[in-house]
Amino acid sequence: MGLTLNPVMMIIRRRVIVAAAAALLAVSSPWAWTSLSAQGHVYAESDAPVADVAIVLGTEVVDGAPSPRLAGRLETAALLVSTGRARTLLVSGDGNGASGNEPAAMTDYLVSLGVPAEKIVPDPYGLDTYDTCIRARDVYGVRRALVVTQSYHVRRAVTLCRHLGIDADGVVAPCHCGWVLATNKWIRDYLASGKAVWDVVRDRPPANRSK
Repeated sequence: MGLTLNPVMMIIRRRVIVAAAAALLAVSSPWAWTSLSAQGHVYAESDAPVADVAIVLGTEVVDGAPSPRLAGRLETAALLVSTGRARTLLVSGDGNGASGNEPAAMTDYLVSLGVPAEKIVPDPYGLDTYDTCIRARDVYGVRRALVVTQSYHVRRAVTLCRHLGIDADGVVAPCHCGWVLATNKWIRDYLASGKAVWDVVRDRPPANRSK
């Protein structure tokens, strides 16, 4: 004979289920917004459309050199230049980051890959994805761009840039990372979509507007 919950316990259980569903919806809605908004604007490198500018989003460096994930983005960007899909690369990251000067390391690596230095523009104040997009628009005058980053990040980046007035298409770069790190990054980006929505709603200015 099965146990029967008393009315009080049934009410509590319903409230817990409703609260859990509401929490899941609250967390998932921003992620759904970034995913759906980027629909049709994400490409493999070989299928990427043409744009004058490709924005390469920074991440940590290791002993002054790009981390494997950052190297994947830069290698993809170099291919975009060599195949004529991008003319100029805007390398955006933290010039005073905890791991080092991201744009400087990115520039050096791109030059080592054969990208002419005059085709590279460093932005040392791309402190996060939102700042990179709004500075690309306001400081560097970008109105059309490719955005180069990994698959776990590309939809949020494209959505933010497009919302801020840049006609952006994403280009997926290889991660060069194991499944554990890749999974962690997917989870982090899933949660970061909430911050993206909050930045958009309050029309947050970038941390630094200067060149």
